[in-house]
Amino acid sequence: MSPVARLARLYPWSVDPDEDLRRAVAFLGWERSAAGVLRASYGAGLVGAALTLLLSAVAPTRLRLLSLLLSSTVTLVVMSSFTLVPRLLATARRVRALGDAPALVGRAVLSMRLSPSPERAAVFAARASDTPLADSLGRHVRQVRGTHASALERFGDEWAEWFPALARSLALVGTAAELPAEERDRSLDRALSVVLDGTRDQLRSFGEQIRGPLTALYAFGILLPTALVALLPAAHAAGVGVTPLSVAVVYDLLLPAVLVTAAAWLLARRPATFPPPAVRRSHPDVPDVPDRRLTAVLTGLAAGVAGWYGTALALPKWAPPIAAVGLGTGTALLAQYRPYLAVHERVAAVEEGLTDALALVGRRVSNGRSVESAVAATAEDVTGPIGRVFETAARQQRQLQVGVERAFVGEYGALEHVPSRRLRDSVAFLGLAASHGAPAGPAIRSLATHVDELQRVERSARSTLRSVCGTLQSTGTVFGPLVAGATVALADGMAGGGSGGLPGGGSELPWLGLAVGWYVLVLAAVLPTLSTGLVRGLDRALVAVRVGRALAVGTVVYLGSYLVVGGIA
Repeated sequence: MSPVARLARLYPWSVDPDEDLRRAVAFLGWERSAAGVLRASYGAGLVGAALTLLLSAVAPTRLRLLSLLLSSTVTLVVMSSFTLVPRLLATARRVRALGDAPALVGRAVLSMRLSPSPERAAVFAARASDTPLADSLGRHVRQVRGTHASALERFGDEWAEWFPALARSLALVGTAAELPAEERDRSLDRALSVVLDGTRDQLRSFGEQIRGPLTALYAFGILLPTALVALLPAAHAAGVGVTPLSVAVVYDLLLPAVLVTAAAWLLARRPATFPPPAVRRSHPDVPDVPDRRLTAVLTGLAAGVAGWYGTALALPKWAPPIAAVGLGTGTALLAQYRPYLAVHERVAAVEEGLTDALALVGRRVSNGRSVESAVAATAEDVTGPIGRVFETAARQQRQLQVGVERAFVGEYGALEHVPSRRLRDSVAFLGLAASHGAPAGPAIRSLATHVDELQRVERSARSTLRSVCGTLQSTGTVFGPLVAGATVALADGMAGGGSGGLPGGGSELPWLGLAVGWYVLVLAAVLPTLSTGLVRGLDRALVAVRVGRALAVGTVVYLGSYLVVGGIA
């Protein structure tokens, strides 16, 4: 029996979960019902209440109030997590799925330009990609097979609550089949505009919505706690009860919990449009996994040992653990994940020339050439990374006598090691267009226009989010550690009568630098993760590299500012 089932049995009474929880659990496909999840939440509350009473009874008198508050807080957090986590997971999964909406509508529109059949458009849009949104459309295609229902319409209705623009866009795609050719093209153009405008508005609205929460997080989760460090010596001298345990609980438990919860809440609501490319561990540009991991671990250990002994010579006893963890972990992350960024840069370079290449292919097909020969001719005209991709595809066509799609995405194809969903969607359409001859030329040119519009919307969206999240990365890397180190040095100087807490000083708060140092490391991990996730999406390699850089630089800045300000004080 699972732990959740055991907790649910502790609360055998009937419960009535709200509709939001029911839908979240159903969407996630969990075996346990929403009522079972809610009963487990109440069961966890009963266990927490019993433990709270027990701790209050056995705790020393001076720690009784603290233990009561702490255990009650943990109990409430655990109870709420049982109902909050399913909602967050369902929201995050829906948001990630909707990231494919512009590309999916684009595939349906392109198919309609070749053959005005909504059924074929739905099948192509579902089969040309393996995203959750395409899988959802595929289920509707199978469900309406043999009936008069429209898969596009039913699919749009399902997702209308979370992305109304998708439903409106697919409705235009569906009705375009009944219109004359000129009106059909205008309806399809309008369908693309609707989904792109909806995506742009969604991201702009998200940027405006998170501005307030980010400001509050910045003020109450970073600036205020850092500034209050300077008041701890005065509070300690006044007998307020500033103890190592209380400071550790606040700075190393409660504040990190608030930061992580707020970051998760914000990231779960980010529209997942334009995710970064998914680079697999088996990619040839990424070194062999065991060797890379061993190298990263050894490099991190060397940096950690060097940081420990280096800081032990000039800083108090609390500094070496901070230096070892910050420098060691940061260096290991950089050594492990730096190769992934080279693949990201290559994908971006290839995608940059995609629009021009598709336009050239479309023009040649309009002039009567086959898609296969148009691809080969375009390989001679375009340069740079996209030119090499088309050259490889043309060589595959010539040597293996395969079609356009297999030349790009088949075994040893031109895109075998280029993990770009946009490129693969474009190639899938070229493969479909290959059987239509010259009439496919205008559709391929419209594909080039669509790709260009997607890239412009993506740049605009990232610019909007970057303007909102710009200070998070610098705060976690430089500003936060700088202020924290200087504040700890001033606090130690006041507590030690001007010694600054340096070796040989008489600081009465020798533990303060350690407690705040762990908080600085948390900032260096959480803030870059939040910033990267909001602007680019939660890609493991991007997050790891930026967190690694923030940990290494933040550690040096924190200890360096403490040393400089402590020496002056």
